[in-house]
Amino acid sequence: MPEPTIADDLLALIAARLGPGPAPRVRAVHLPPVPWNGSKDGEFGAVELDSGAIGLSYVLLDDTLARLAGGGAEAGQRLVGHDALALARLWRDGRGAERTLGFAAVNALSRHLADRDGTVPPDAADSIAGLDPQPGEHIGMVGFFPPLVKPVTERGARLTVLELRADLAGAHPGFTVTLDPAALRACDKVLMTSTVLLNDTLDAVLAGCRGARAVAMIGPGAGCLPEPLFARGVTAIGGTWIEDRAGFVAALRSGSPWGSHARKVLWRAPGR
Repeated sequence: MPEPTIADDLLALIAARLGPGPAPRVRAVHLPPVPWNGSKDGEFGAVELDSGAIGLSYVLLDDTLARLAGGGAEAGQRLVGHDALALARLWRDGRGAERTLGFAAVNALSRHLADRDGTVPPDAADSIAGLDPQPGEHIGMVGFFPPLVKPVTERGARLTVLELRADLAGAHPGFTVTLDPAALRACDKVLMTSTVLLNDTLDAVLAGCRGARAVAMIGPGAGCLPEPLFARGVTAIGGTWIEDRAGFVAALRSGSPWGSHARKVLWRAPGR
């Protein structure tokens, strides 16, 4: 029998935490303008529940944003009143854009449960989930994210970036980009974004960095219940907590910066 996937574990935990009775319902789907405006704020869409909980998901994988927006307002309207747990299961069981909506629903349900239980994560002190690079340490980064290079290299750490794009491979000022996953084995600490949960690379990445002392996941999409990730070896999760629902929705839909309507939060694995 195959080992449970991260999706299996997260969906089972959400269902157990929700308990018997009807699950929350979808209130709305919120998308950024199409085509993508080139900003970080335009990279994410959201599912909102009738409880007011909002979950984010990256929408720029392949043609996801175009497909989600292709049906116009009616496409999102069809999901209004939909069982949020059934939608969340599409992260595991669906395809393409369905999986993106499903993952946003996973994050929305996770926020719903946190709000219900009065669980409020602490603020994050930085953009790299407290990874705390030190001089001489070897830091691995999964995917090339230019804004995150300086917080690592300015601390005197050596940075190796694992990428899928061959055109980025090679030496760059202050860091190296490689296509070889085996490069993570030599890293003391590893930084990844929640996109690994959408492109099904989490387990492969974690297998390659078992020797790392710290493994951090970051990004607006890092909003799921943390326990299954901690069980797999992730040591910290830096996510986004929407504080002003109306302001966030208006900014997202208009393509404006929405960071002022949210705060960065940090979950740490027990004992870390």
